[in-house]
Amino acid sequence: MTKALPLLNRELSRLDYNARVLAKAEEASVPLLARLQFLAWCSRNLDEFFMVRVGATRDLIEAGVSEPSPDGLLPAERLAAMQKRTGELLAQMDRCLTEDLLPRLRSEGVAIETFGDLPADDQQWVRDYFAREVAPVLTPLAIDPGHPFPFVGSSSLTVAVTIEAPRADSTHVVLMKLPPLLPRFVALPDGKRFVPMKSIIIANTTAFFPSFAVKEGILFRVIRNSELSLDSDEVQDLRDSVEAELRRRDRRQVVCLEIEARASEELVGVLVAGTGARPQDVYRVSGFVKMSDFEQICEAVPDAALHYPAFNARLPQRLASADDLFSIIAAGDVLLHRPYDSFTAVVEFVHAAATDPAVLAIKMALYQTDEGAPIVDNLVLAANSGKQVSVVIELQARFEERKNIALARRLQDAGVQIVYGLVGLQTHAKLCVVIRSEGGQLRHYVHLSTGNYTAEAARSYTDLDLLTANPAFGREASLLMNILTGYSARSATEVFERGGERPRWEELIIAPFDFHRWLIARIEREAAHAAAGRPARISAKLNSLVDTQVIQALSDASTAGVKIDLIVRAICCLVPGVRGVSENIRVMSIVDRFLEHERIIHFENGGTPEYFLSSGDWMPRNFVRRIEVTFPVLDAASRKTVSDVLDLSLGDTVSSWDLRSDGQWHRRSGREKISSQRAFIDIARAESVKISGKGMTRLRAGRLRARTKARDARSRR
Repeated sequence: MTKALPLLNRELSRLDYNARVLAKAEEASVPLLARLQFLAWCSRNLDEFFMVRVGATRDLIEAGVSEPSPDGLLPAERLAAMQKRTGELLAQMDRCLTEDLLPRLRSEGVAIETFGDLPADDQQWVRDYFAREVAPVLTPLAIDPGHPFPFVGSSSLTVAVTIEAPRADSTHVVLMKLPPLLPRFVALPDGKRFVPMKSIIIANTTAFFPSFAVKEGILFRVIRNSELSLDSDEVQDLRDSVEAELRRRDRRQVVCLEIEARASEELVGVLVAGTGARPQDVYRVSGFVKMSDFEQICEAVPDAALHYPAFNARLPQRLASADDLFSIIAAGDVLLHRPYDSFTAVVEFVHAAATDPAVLAIKMALYQTDEGAPIVDNLVLAANSGKQVSVVIELQARFEERKNIALARRLQDAGVQIVYGLVGLQTHAKLCVVIRSEGGQLRHYVHLSTGNYTAEAARSYTDLDLLTANPAFGREASLLMNILTGYSARSATEVFERGGERPRWEELIIAPFDFHRWLIARIEREAAHAAAGRPARISAKLNSLVDTQVIQALSDASTAGVKIDLIVRAICCLVPGVRGVSENIRVMSIVDRFLEHERIIHFENGGTPEYFLSSGDWMPRNFVRRIEVTFPVLDAASRKTVSDVLDLSLGDTVSSWDLRSDGQWHRRSGREKISSQRAFIDIARAESVKISGKGMTRLRAGRLRARTKARDARSRR
């Protein structure tokens, strides 16, 4: 009899990941400001968890949904477990900050000071700063029958002050929102000591109430349910619908009221009643509210000894020449491993497409990018040059909606053809297709990636990029772009939900068309190889593993004798090492300086190994609710790189964790200390060429001369 498939809860697994990030903040071998950065990341992760996962679970409960999740927990049970675990994490973060990090930073000269602890000359400097920069933009809001409780936006910080009238037994509460454009921590003139804005405001409240006394002053914030909810049947204009939903989201239900622990019960009662929070949504913190703001201090203090050693991404040697970039790609695939290889190469690809007269069209799917990014500037340049430029912008990219709407408007104003994708499906694929005229024929050049077109993420996330002139990749990437721009909601529904004729793909695997079915078939093929005594192994590097059908297929392959190694950064619902169910499956996670983000799949395939890269994780949403691209790695050198990434990651003993059969994560240890990220940095330094800004300018100029020379030669022929 087949054993029941044990599963871990998705939400609690996500919190386990946050605990691993927090453990990095507690690690003594990590530089102090890097530890503070990990603490800030943990805080940011928890904010998103409240906004999305707690909010979604609360919605289920209020809708009367009583169906358990695959692991067997009912919505109310999940919510209670989530609230308990988040409370524990916040308390652990408090201890890490107040008992460890701040004292250690103070010993290095980096200190968070309260106004009252400052010497007289510093206090005067702060008073002058308050009068000049803060007071003019503050708006004190009283709470009384004539002044109803004001709206408090999600994640905005607010000072609540109880002030007492002179010679009268009366008090009232005043709220003052921290000015969002001013720093959370104000740097004193020495640049290494900081005063919290809250402390400055409370100490100077008498500037607004000169005859009153401050009885109590604390900082608080609320986090609101922020999951967008669009009814595809009612959407007439996707951009208008997203903008309307964003306005509603700003005022949705409070799921967390974070407040300083020393707040009086009376003041907490006022804030609970005014914000509409529930008692179980109140989280008291003894240290600092919204610890993600400590990123400001990490960026402001330049002391190299307190940060990770500086690392400048390099340009691969193949690209460090004056040759025409398209000629380089035409000669063979180029694989980039970010952040060890520079994102400049991707920017250069789009720039070359924008400036090369032989390029006729650029088609791109943009899930995320930076404001004012060079990628966007080059798309505008291409459109202004008369090229056909089409961009699919995902308006429902979580917490990027407003930025993407503004981006879409800017590109549209420049003449770029903008499409918002298919209603009901997120376009999560990352690709760019360049169509170039060569010798009277059109040739496709394609960029495919596991990560976004975001320079900031390219410096801190690990991802893989492929630049290729493979004709099949070009045809199929163009076909996908044409589907995204040409299908209507009705025709998409016909294909995706009603069994209509589907496009045919030879090399690319596209979700929601084929990804789920293809993955399970490949896992089953590996099981068949094992049963026949042929080499069988599966290795994969993912962000999350949730889909129960995929987990079942992996379990079946394990019982058939397939050795399975999974590197799962964040959420993992599979329980490894269970006898008769998953005893041949090993699950590990790496949490280090860079966020592990690439998605790699390896099948041993009976001795003929296959390697694939993907934009999608193994979650239901990636299989059925998103447009994703999975693509094979065909070039021998690129396959070697991908294989090395997997092997080095699997051998990590410094920043890795193992998931055991008891569902708990345990730090990995080994006699040999191996840091995979450290090894990748060393490889990049040994094998690549550093390109400065001037060097890149010369490189582009050389390539332009090469293109001009080649074009002149063609015209003479």
